[in-house]
Amino acid sequence: MNKLESDVYSIASYQFDLPRELIAQYPVEPRDHCRLLVVNRQTGEMSDHIFADLPAFINEGDALVLNETRVIPARLLGTKESGAAVEILLLNKRNDGWEALVKPARRLQPGSRVMFPDSPVQAEILDTIDIPGGRLVRFANCLDEDLFIQQVGRMPLPPYINRPADAEDNQRYQTIYARQAGSVAAPTAGLHFTPELLQKLNEQGVTLARLLLHVGLGTFRPVTVEDIRQHHMHVEHYEVSQETALQLNETRQKGHRVIAVGTTVVRTLETIYDQGYQAGCGETGKFIYPGYRFQAVDALVTNFHLPGSSLIMLVAALMGLELTKAAYQHAIQEKYRFFSYGDAMLII
Repeated sequence: MNKLESDVYSIASYQFDLPRELIAQYPVEPRDHCRLLVVNRQTGEMSDHIFADLPAFINEGDALVLNETRVIPARLLGTKESGAAVEILLLNKRNDGWEALVKPARRLQPGSRVMFPDSPVQAEILDTIDIPGGRLVRFANCLDEDLFIQQVGRMPLPPYINRPADAEDNQRYQTIYARQAGSVAAPTAGLHFTPELLQKLNEQGVTLARLLLHVGLGTFRPVTVEDIRQHHMHVEHYEVSQETALQLNETRQKGHRVIAVGTTVVRTLETIYDQGYQAGCGETGKFIYPGYRFQAVDALVTNFHLPGSSLIMLVAALMGLELTKAAYQHAIQEKYRFFSYGDAMLII
């Protein structure tokens, strides 16, 4: 393996120093007034804009693909029978239970029970799962699980947002087109769209195609291995309708671009592409990193991602590691806002 290859596969290549003040704690209002860095991956050219300028870079006939998943209030605060405070973050529904992360994990071993204020519902810890702090959890004395989670749960803001979720986060941590509940994190590239911006794109002749991928542990689990090729993604549920597959196949047949809004859309489209876009539903654990050959996606709208994450590796796969580093350095120098509530990048 030569030096260039070793750099591409080394976790160290995806680390960078980020001033804490650039980690967005609140979103910009209105949503489409955040900043937008446009990067041409062929020429390396970069230009600074606001997100409302997006239509200037999308052509009539192009397809913009949106993830319609809706975030559930997956963070549950309760107590052990001893009265000790604990936290459960629901990740993925599994049969009659949930895969979850718990804190503090040492207090929540199989057989433990968690109580919730003013509720007869208890969470039973059934088993451990193969991630730090991971548990299989089942709700007991619960007649309507969805209603219980809506009433007791809190919006699961990421840990780098140093404040508790408030009532406004119930709306602003959802895309305006969120439809089907099931995610434990927002598909954040979509947070910047307003009804007016979508209408403008539609009137411009842009196809607005929709699919579903429920964001779970696969998207935000950190990469901890030195050689990123040894990382294993957790699977996440996706659904692609016949209508969407038809829209995207027609887009490509007419010579236009398929533009993904977010890394979740990229992973879904690359999963279902087989000499064309195929409708279907299932689970994907696709991990995209440099060396991957894209088939289904021509351009990407995305946020700025955490150092060492599988998401920044996907970006580097699309536009190259060196250009990715240069774009992130530009964003830091220009004081772009990072992560979930931060600014956006369009890679064309």
